[in-house]
Amino acid sequence: QVQVVESGGGSVQAGDSLTLSCTVFGLNFEDYGMGWFRQAPGKEREAVSCITCNGFGTYYTASVKGRFTVSRNNAEKTLYLQMDNLEPDDTAIYYCAARISCAVGGCLPSGFDHWGQGTQVTVSS
Repeated sequence: QVQVVESGGGSVQAGDSLTLSCTVFGLNFEDYGMGWFRQAPGKEREAVSCITCNGFGTYYTASVKGRFTVSRNNAEKTLYLQMDNLEPDDTAIYYCAARISCAVGGCLPSGFDHWGQGTQVTVSS
Protein backbone atom coordinates (compact mmCIF):
# COMPACT_ATOMS: atom_id res chain seq x y z
CA GLN A 1 0.00 0.00 0.00
CA VAL A 2 1.37 3.40 -1.01
CA GLN A 3 1.61 6.09 1.63
CA VAL A 4 2.59 9.70 0.97
CA VAL A 5 3.30 11.71 4.10
CA GLU A 6 3.94 15.46 4.10
CA SER A 7 5.33 17.52 6.95
CA GLY A 8 6.78 20.94 7.63
CA GLY A 9 3.82 23.27 7.23
CA GLY A 10 3.09 26.07 9.67
CA SER A 11 2.18 29.69 10.23
CA VAL A 12 4.78 32.30 9.35
CA GLN A 13 5.16 35.98 8.53
CA ALA A 14 5.62 37.34 5.03
CA GLY A 15 9.27 37.09 4.04
CA ASP A 16 9.93 34.02 6.19
CA SER A 17 11.00 30.59 4.98
CA LEU A 18 9.62 27.07 5.37
CA THR A 19 10.76 23.68 4.15
CA LEU A 20 8.18 21.02 3.35
CA SER A 21 9.12 17.35 3.31
CA CYS A 22 7.33 14.38 1.77
CA THR A 23 8.27 10.76 2.39
CA VAL A 24 6.79 8.00 0.27
CA PHE A 25 6.31 4.39 1.31
CA GLY A 26 5.25 1.38 -0.71
CA LEU A 27 6.72 2.13 -4.13
CA ASN A 28 10.09 2.43 -5.84
CA PHE A 29 10.55 6.15 -5.20
CA GLU A 30 13.31 6.56 -7.78
CA ASP A 31 10.93 5.39 -10.54
CA TYR A 32 8.34 8.10 -9.84
CA GLY A 33 8.15 11.70 -10.87
CA MET A 34 7.08 13.90 -7.98
CA GLY A 35 5.17 17.12 -7.59
CA TRP A 36 4.03 19.71 -5.12
CA PHE A 37 0.55 21.15 -5.45
CA ARG A 38 -1.47 23.59 -3.39
CA GLN A 39 -5.08 24.51 -2.84
CA ALA A 40 -6.23 27.76 -1.31
CA PRO A 41 -9.75 28.21 0.10
CA GLY A 42 -12.28 28.55 -2.70
CA LYS A 43 -9.72 27.83 -5.40
CA GLU A 44 -8.81 24.84 -7.51
CA ARG A 45 -5.75 22.75 -6.76
CA GLU A 46 -2.78 24.06 -8.71
CA ALA A 47 0.71 22.89 -9.52
CA VAL A 48 3.58 24.48 -7.63
CA SER A 49 6.54 22.42 -8.79
CA CYS A 50 7.43 19.10 -10.37
CA ILE A 51 10.68 17.15 -10.51
CA THR A 52 11.95 14.27 -12.62
CA CYS A 53 12.85 10.85 -11.22
CA ASN A 54 16.55 11.66 -11.07
CA GLY A 55 16.02 15.18 -9.79
CA PHE A 56 17.79 16.88 -12.66
CA GLY A 57 14.69 18.32 -14.27
CA THR A 58 12.37 20.75 -12.50
CA TYR A 59 9.33 22.87 -13.22
CA TYR A 60 7.97 25.81 -11.24
CA THR A 61 4.80 27.76 -11.65
CA ALA A 62 5.54 31.39 -12.44
CA SER A 63 4.44 32.80 -9.11
CA VAL A 64 7.03 30.81 -7.14
CA LYS A 65 10.02 30.91 -9.50
CA GLY A 66 13.07 32.29 -7.76
CA ARG A 67 11.51 31.77 -4.32
CA PHE A 68 10.85 28.02 -4.11
CA THR A 69 13.29 25.16 -4.71
CA VAL A 70 12.25 21.53 -5.18
CA SER A 71 14.65 18.67 -4.56
CA ARG A 72 14.61 14.99 -3.78
CA ASN A 73 16.73 12.39 -2.01
CA ASN A 74 16.02 9.04 -3.62
CA ALA A 75 17.99 7.10 -1.02
CA GLU A 76 15.72 8.54 1.67
CA LYS A 77 12.57 8.38 -0.51
CA THR A 78 11.94 11.99 0.35
CA LEU A 79 10.88 15.06 -1.61
CA TYR A 80 11.52 18.60 -0.40
CA LEU A 81 10.18 22.05 -1.12
CA GLN A 82 12.27 24.93 0.19
CA MET A 83 10.07 28.02 0.28
CA ASP A 84 11.76 31.38 0.75
CA ASN A 85 10.40 34.91 0.86
CA LEU A 86 6.90 33.63 1.48
CA GLU A 87 3.96 35.82 0.57
CA PRO A 88 0.37 35.87 1.87
CA ASP A 89 -0.79 34.51 -1.52
CA ASP A 90 1.22 31.35 -0.78
CA THR A 91 -1.29 30.47 1.95
CA ALA A 92 -2.80 27.10 1.06
CA ILE A 93 -2.81 23.42 1.84
CA TYR A 94 0.25 21.92 0.16
CA TYR A 95 0.09 18.42 -1.24
CA CYS A 96 2.81 16.04 -2.38
CA ALA A 97 2.03 13.61 -5.18
CA ALA A 98 3.72 10.83 -7.16
CA ARG A 99 3.30 9.57 -10.71
CA ILE A 100 4.88 6.71 -12.62
CA SER A 101 6.10 9.06 -15.38
CA CYS A 102 9.57 10.49 -14.89
CA ALA A 103 8.89 13.47 -17.14
CA VAL A 104 8.67 16.95 -15.70
CA GLY A 105 6.19 18.13 -18.33
CA GLY A 106 2.47 17.96 -17.79
CA CYS A 107 2.76 19.07 -14.19
CA LEU A 108 -0.97 18.90 -13.50
CA PRO A 109 -2.92 17.32 -10.64
CA SER A 110 -4.76 15.01 -13.04
CA GLY A 111 -1.50 13.32 -14.00
CA PHE A 112 -0.60 12.12 -10.51
CA ASP A 113 -1.61 8.84 -8.94
CA HIS A 114 -0.67 8.93 -5.28
CA TRP A 115 -1.39 11.82 -2.94
CA GLY A 116 -0.60 12.84 0.60
CA GLN A 117 -3.04 14.27 3.08
CA GLY A 118 -1.68 17.80 2.77
CA THR A 119 0.02 20.21 5.12
CA GLN A 120 -1.22 23.73 5.88
CA VAL A 121 0.95 26.75 5.12
CA THR A 122 -0.31 30.10 6.39
CA VAL A 123 1.53 33.33 5.61
CA SER A 124 0.44 36.51 7.32
CA SER A 125 1.37 40.03 6.26
